Amino acid sequence: MSALLTVENLRVSFPTRTGLIEAVRGVSFTLGRERLGIVGESGSGKSQTGRAIMGLTSPQARISADRLQFRETDLMTANPARRRSLRGKQLAMILQDPKYSLNPVMTVGRQIMETLRTHEKVSSATARSRALAMLEAVQIRNPERVFDLYPHEVSGGMGQRVMIAMMLICGPELLIADEPTSALDVTVQLEVLAILDGLVRDRGMGLIFISHDLRLVSSFCDRVLVMYAGRVVEEIEATRLHEAQHPYTRGLLECLPQIAADRHPLPVLLRKAEWAL
Repeated sequence: MSALLTVENLRVSFPTRTGLIEAVRGVSFTLGRERLGIVGESGSGKSQTGRAIMGLTSPQARISADRLQFRETDLMTANPARRRSLRGKQLAMILQDPKYSLNPVMTVGRQIMETLRTHEKVSSATARSRALAMLEAVQIRNPERVFDLYPHEVSGGMGQRVMIAMMLICGPELLIADEPTSALDVTVQLEVLAILDGLVRDRGMGLIFISHDLRLVSSFCDRVLVMYAGRVVEEIEATRLHEAQHPYTRGLLECLPQIAADRHPLPVLLRKAEWAL
């Protein structure tokens, strides 16, 4: 399997008044046309890893890597114009909460059309037609009506589908989904995951699925990276997640609710200082 993305020794740090904060510390992995899950607690470096790949990290951040390559493009040396040409066209990222990601003063349809027309020279009529087709592809009923709505007029689940449509309108090869279902109820979660699964399978995309939900990742992804304090502490096939060996991964699994089990006293996630070294 040829790699779409190669990440070697990625580091992301932020200068503060009290010193340098290392958010990502030596992360390495490769991604083919598969579904890779990245799990861990809040603050473990999952989202910053995705943002560094996309080139969306804060300008104050310090980023280094032995290798950060998408296909033939070296992302560490690519200039801002080259990065912009990749974003949305070949690389796309679904952010966590659509109400903070969608432009509140632009209609849903206009935002999707803007993404398409930024990367492809198409007429307004063609862009509208493709945007409507994309809304339909993410299972939005009556796309003509939703096309003319503003973000505050759609539900959380519909807003997340709009985000997916916007990110997929140009047919990217790599999609990073940063907790795309965390703000949704369970039934809508399953619908959104089914959409992503179908699109990845049918289009042959590579997917990085960032989440804190181990049960969700184990059923949806092919491989799982477990992150703690900016590092990858374990990599394992998703179907074998229950066989994980690292104490941190075992601790996360033990914290999952188990209806039939005796949970007294409730398990506590232990953290050892050496895991953060």
